[in-house]
Amino acid sequence: MKKTFLTVVADDTGEVFEHPELLFAGMSGDTVVRPKADELIPLPEGSRLFTIPGAPALGFDPQNGRTTVADRLPKRWGGGRIQAVSTFLTPGFTRTLLPAADYRRQCGTLPLWSYTAVAWCVEEERFYAAAVQVDRNPQWRPEHFDDRELDPLVRQRLAAAPDNRLLEQLARCAIDYHCFAAKNLFFRRWEAPLPVSPACNARCVGCISLQESDCCPASQERLTFVPTVEELCEVAVPHLMEAENAIVSFGQGCEGDPILQAGTVCAAVQAMRRATARGTINFNSNASLPDAVDALADAGIDSIRVSLNSALPARYDAYYRQRGYAFTDVVESLRRARRHGLFTMLNYLVFPGVSDRREEVEALKELVGEIGVDLIQMRNLSLDPTLYLGTMGVAGRGIGMTAMLKELKAFHPRLQYGYFNRTKENFFPAGFETDWPIR
Repeated sequence: MKKTFLTVVADDTGEVFEHPELLFAGMSGDTVVRPKADELIPLPEGSRLFTIPGAPALGFDPQNGRTTVADRLPKRWGGGRIQAVSTFLTPGFTRTLLPAADYRRQCGTLPLWSYTAVAWCVEEERFYAAAVQVDRNPQWRPEHFDDRELDPLVRQRLAAAPDNRLLEQLARCAIDYHCFAAKNLFFRRWEAPLPVSPACNARCVGCISLQESDCCPASQERLTFVPTVEELCEVAVPHLMEAENAIVSFGQGCEGDPILQAGTVCAAVQAMRRATARGTINFNSNASLPDAVDALADAGIDSIRVSLNSALPARYDAYYRQRGYAFTDVVESLRRARRHGLFTMLNYLVFPGVSDRREEVEALKELVGEIGVDLIQMRNLSLDPTLYLGTMGVAGRGIGMTAMLKELKAFHPRLQYGYFNRTKENFFPAGFETDWPIR
């Protein structure tokens, strides 16, 4: 059955509804496009809708097919002022299109969210999102994180270790910032965070813990101290020993980069492994120091996730604005991680119209082939679209995010896609070469 998708808009009060005379459009980069059939799915449960303040919506006129700007409702609907609407996807889904809006009229720089196009399906009477599922792990669904159950667990854990600064930091992350990983620590399950570094050697345009200007405030405050080995082990060892599907991960949103504290991390990992061989120890990083990767592997980490927004050096530099290291250092770190047998992942910060450009796809295919990357986490880059496109200095559209995913998988069949870190028992699940979320 052919489906009709309408543009979703909101009035000045934030009430969201479909536009009665405007067919849905998305954007690839700065280009308004019609969605392909494999670029839309029913809005995943747990996703949130929000407005793009001041920016009129764009869509297609059903009579002539032309792109139309809509800043007011039709007169028969009251003629009120309207604005574009976006969705913030629940974890595990990668966006395929940006919201179609006149970003020139938005009210200042947008906050650090990943802006995703949303449509209304007339026949099914429900919202659709421009997205594709890349990870089927159900552990990160919002229904598993009930704060009514969390609060007494946090109080109990803090009372048992009142002098542990790291535990106090993670309690704040869980309660104030609603970090799911931090909540996992107190629920004694799954992946838990181990922030360790107040400093960073990059100045990412979209950094969520430290912004140099007031244009787009950071999502949370950065860690202000370096935990001791004892503090790290007091948090990590019980989790590794007791938690279901236990993972502890260095490199979190509330810190700089843990590679700058590699000495402390190595000592802590060695102490953890003396206490228990159970669980998975993961290291999230910009991987700027290859010698540190050697040391971390020798210390006993199981996996590494390396962040990058592009496999092209110039675009990587434009976003990371790094100090004291080069893109070639990151590639060398990846080589060394594979040489040590670490499960090697990319934390790939994706953006429709940039990540799926032909030159980007070719560069990523080459990098994956050279290194032998095991898994790419297709993470939505949270940044104002206008700001990011300007930073990258690109214009035009990409080949399509689903097309990019399919092409990369066809070229490297052993490559896996995902959104979350994995336990070592599940690094290579049965059928991984053919079983993946893109259908």
